[in-house]
Amino acid sequence: MNIDVTAVPVQYKRAVNKELRGIIAERTYPVGNYINSSRQFVTNQDICTGEAGRETVKGDTITKKCHIYLPAGYDNKKNIKYDVLYLLHGVGGDRWEWLKGSGIEDDNYVICNIFDNLIAKGEIEPMIVVFPEGRSAHDWMDSSFNPDGTNLLGFYYFDYELRYDLIPFIESQYNTYANIDDISPEALAYNRLHRAIAGLSMGGMQSLNLILGGHRCDSTTYTQTISPWENGLDTTVLTPGMMDLFAYVGAFSNAPTSSDGKTLGRTIASWDNRLNLLYITCGDKDEISFQEGYIKSTHELLDSAGDNLSQYYRVLIKEGVHDFNVWNNGAFNFSRLSFRNAKIYDKLRIVAMTI
Repeated sequence: MNIDVTAVPVQYKRAVNKELRGIIAERTYPVGNYINSSRQFVTNQDICTGEAGRETVKGDTITKKCHIYLPAGYDNKKNIKYDVLYLLHGVGGDRWEWLKGSGIEDDNYVICNIFDNLIAKGEIEPMIVVFPEGRSAHDWMDSSFNPDGTNLLGFYYFDYELRYDLIPFIESQYNTYANIDDISPEALAYNRLHRAIAGLSMGGMQSLNLILGGHRCDSTTYTQTISPWENGLDTTVLTPGMMDLFAYVGAFSNAPTSSDGKTLGRTIASWDNRLNLLYITCGDKDEISFQEGYIKSTHELLDSAGDNLSQYYRVLIKEGVHDFNVWNNGAFNFSRLSFRNAKIYDKLRIVAMTI
């Protein structure tokens, strides 16, 4: 790959010239797949109770918000296509966490400065970055940690919103390579190479459990079991996984409720689609995620995944804790490693189409 995994260079945290800066847009979109106030799963799809792990019902759509980074020069009227990276927040965060939490340098968000610099220096292709609200629940704006709350339960059902609501919205509104409406075998293979997803803390858990096929969790008040993490949560059913939509997955300081490596590896191995990149990072002084998140999820994962995992990075940051020093480094390296397979595939596809 000719890419070294490194710390974010100091200069990449500084703003580029104004004409090279991307912009942040806030958008609203309808959501038809979420947890309601009765802890039922509202869906506009044919999803059975057995798969969801709870009663499924019909219901009204709700409206949610997300932030979107559009690279410098983006113009919806131009026929230029873009890859899309989805960055997920933590348990107490929201669509602002990656922006405000990453810090501000030169009157701009550090995470945006990092992407601006990577693009301006030609290290990555211009791409769109989506910062969603990760709680698929009627009370998605509630950021409290309440194991019995529907807002927390919503984290474990974000995959349905992602598949049926958010991705279709993004790919219908912006110039993306991927088109979720095209379900031909060739299109499915092509589209997943142009989507990447990663998250910090609880968002890292979502990247692993919801995309690779780990467990959902619910309050022990309702499961009537004992929490292995002593946080009021326990596992319920396995998720279907979303490796048919994503080829690159990242988890930065993934939360303790992340599934273990053997479970994740087995689900990776079961897919017809190969996972092109799995990037997991954590600080060795992280008292929240290191043992129960990072160690548990990486142990035995590679052996269980077999040949269905192309590139696997386990990056341990010395003296790192549960903060944006680790997470900014994760986003920096993950974005540099993602989408490279897509460029090779696209060139082969063009050659095949011209023969």
